[in-house]
Amino acid sequence: MDHQIQFQFKNILFFILYCFYSTISNGQSVDANKLIKHIEYLSSDELAGRKPLSEGSLAARKYILDEVTAYENVQALYPDFMQLFSFTGRDLKKYEDAANLVAFIPGSNSRKVIVITAHYDHVGTGRPNANGDSIFNGADDNASGTAAMMTLAEYFSKNRPLHSMMFVALDAEELGLKGAKALVDDFPYPLEQIVLNVNMDMLSRSDKNELYASGTYHNPQFKPILEKAAAGSNPKLILGHDTPGSGREDWTKSSDHGAFFDKKIPHLYFGVEDHKDYHKPSDEFKNIQQEFYIKAVNLVLKCILALDKDLFTENEK
Repeated sequence: MDHQIQFQFKNILFFILYCFYSTISNGQSVDANKLIKHIEYLSSDELAGRKPLSEGSLAARKYILDEVTAYENVQALYPDFMQLFSFTGRDLKKYEDAANLVAFIPGSNSRKVIVITAHYDHVGTGRPNANGDSIFNGADDNASGTAAMMTLAEYFSKNRPLHSMMFVALDAEELGLKGAKALVDDFPYPLEQIVLNVNMDMLSRSDKNELYASGTYHNPQFKPILEKAAAGSNPKLILGHDTPGSGREDWTKSSDHGAFFDKKIPHLYFGVEDHKDYHKPSDEFKNIQQEFYIKAVNLVLKCILALDKDLFTENEK
């Protein structure tokens, strides 16, 4: 067989073996099949780039809600699991009834909340590239984070956490973190009840096999927990991209966790560095790295499990 066919065969074989291994492992892993299914649909041409309030965005909204609301032990904090909000975009256009999708899993030992977020919007369509493609599918940005959030919600619906957990697919991040700002401005509990925001934005590809966790500069209490949880991990977890004064290298306000940071809520942001397809029509499902992506999401899960355990104190009950 030629090199291209051989490469594709190896990728398919790895995915089958990985999924099989996941089913017989100790249970501390997300459903790899569903993870890939979710990202493939959310980044499909059918959704036309998921610009807020577009037909593609509404289809993504329905898909996420149909999936997440079917999980056991999931509760609604807003009517029909949706926090509706309106805003004026950078284009001065008024957006009515954008929607954050919010699912809640009560903790077994604490009313304190870990909020796990990922934005499901992207930029829609634009000028065609050299290949005539005008759809910005946003596979890595941020179908990858949304699919991860969904599979994490499913995992914790079956494996109840110590802390309560809120799983939120945020809208309108690309238009200025509008969904995240709406969430913290109309949160169903006092903001002091939030132990941590875990935000995921771009998880599905890294040529260096690296995943970053940003936020420990501002929240050093998380550093030893992450270092222990990720010791010897594959991919490698790197703490950084959060030093003030480092310009674009500082990710502290680069995604939805920025709205939590502004409210002085502790955060951690998991993501990869920008790549050649960032905010281009070529950010497509075919260009994600499935092996890296599955391992990266399971590494995030491992970190969340460690944080849930190590941040728990008896006085939280």
